[in-house]
Amino acid sequence: MSETTLVATARSEFGKGAARRIRRAGNVPAVMYGHGTDPVHITLPGHDTMMALKHANALLAIDLDGTVQLALAKDIQRDPVRPVIEHVDLVIVRKGEKVQVEVPVVTEGEAVGGAVVTVESQTLLLEVEATSIPEHVVVSIEGVELGTQIHASDLTLPEGAVLVDDADTLVVNVAAPVAEDLGGEEAPADEAEAPADES
Repeated sequence: MSETTLVATARSEFGKGAARRIRRAGNVPAVMYGHGTDPVHITLPGHDTMMALKHANALLAIDLDGTVQLALAKDIQRDPVRPVIEHVDLVIVRKGEKVQVEVPVVTEGEAVGGAVVTVESQTLLLEVEATSIPEHVVVSIEGVELGTQIHASDLTLPEGAVLVDDADTLVVNVAAPVAEDLGGEEAPADEAEAPADES
């Protein structure tokens, strides 16, 4: 996954009032930390940041006064109503460094007819290189029979990725459809035993 460059500016004002002013100007307050450095408070461009963070585990190149640092979003606070990012915590990473990230699980193919496929684990925790984070883990369900359970240990992980989650973690369950009770074949017992109308 290639990095997305975001041009940041240093922040000198802090607190809720300052953060509100930053958001009103269409920007996002953020803090960047890691590798033993002091936290750096920055402002990021709102629209570009929102677009970059649409992708899970997006690798960001933060350009602050001409110095570029690679970073991952550790925590994203979003407005509960509006499509606005309120704050981002960024952790600095380096090329070649290993990081642990939650990677989305996607299925590929079709199981046997009528099967109910349930993704039991929407993400898997993997250890990967910071600059080679996979977008997803693909689980093939092509022609999979009813009753099949696919565990984390059954998967082919992206190159260089190591599973951190338990190998026995159930990822995908392929089950038979639940039979629907059509009813109408027998009258309920209380109706069947009701006395005939004698009038």
